[in-house]
Amino acid sequence: MTEEERIFKGILFSPGNPELKAIKLRAHNLSSQYSRTFEDQTEEREKILEQLLGNMGERSFIQGPIFFHYGVHTEIGKHFFGNYNLTVQDDAKVTIGNNVSFGPNVTIVTPIHPFIASERRQLLDQNGDLKSLCYAKPVTIGNDVWLSANVTVCGGVTIGEGCVIGAGSVVTQDIPEGSFAAGVPCRVIRQITQADSMRFKPEVLADCRVITDLES
Repeated sequence: MTEEERIFKGILFSPGNPELKAIKLRAHNLSSQYSRTFEDQTEEREKILEQLLGNMGERSFIQGPIFFHYGVHTEIGKHFFGNYNLTVQDDAKVTIGNNVSFGPNVTIVTPIHPFIASERRQLLDQNGDLKSLCYAKPVTIGNDVWLSANVTVCGGVTIGEGCVIGAGSVVTQDIPEGSFAAGVPCRVIRQITQADSMRFKPEVLADCRVITDLES
C-alpha cells in the first residue's frame, strides 16, 4: 500500500514520504505561480488550475492568492467562486459541489495529528521505523453552499446542500442541508426557509426582482 493509499483509507501515514513530498512540492509551486498572476491573465490561470486540481468545473473563478497542499486531491464543481486567500490542505479528498461560493480567507484542513505530544513527535510506522505520522479525513461541501469570510472547515465534515455558514465559524461536525449555521464550534442556528427570500426585503431588493419558476 502506498502512503497516498493510506491517506485515503484514513489511517496513519508519513507526510515526509518522498512521493507525497513530490506531489506537495508541485502543488505548492503551482499555487505560488497562480498567486503571482494578474486577474486578467485568464488563459494562464486556467492552465495552472488544470495542472493543479483534480477537477475544476466550468465557469468557476478563484480570486487568489491561493494555497493547495496536494491540489490533485481537490475536485470543484461548476460555477464556483473562491474569494482571496483560499487555503485547502487537501491531504484527504476535498469535494466541492456546484454553485458554491467562498468568502475571503476560507480554510479547509483535512489532516489530523495525535493529541499526545510524544506521539505527535514520533510513532512506529508499518515497518517499525520511527516517523512523524498523521492521518486525514475528507471534506465534502454540497451544491449551493455559501461559506462566509474566515470560515474554517475541519477534516471529516460534510456540509449539506443549500447551507450558509456564518463568518468566522469553525466547522467541526456535519451540517444538514438547508441550514444556517455559525459559531465556534459551528452549530445549526435554524433552517433556511422561503421567509428568507429577497422578496421580503424590499428595501434591499429595490428595483431588482426575484426570478420566478417560469423564468428560471
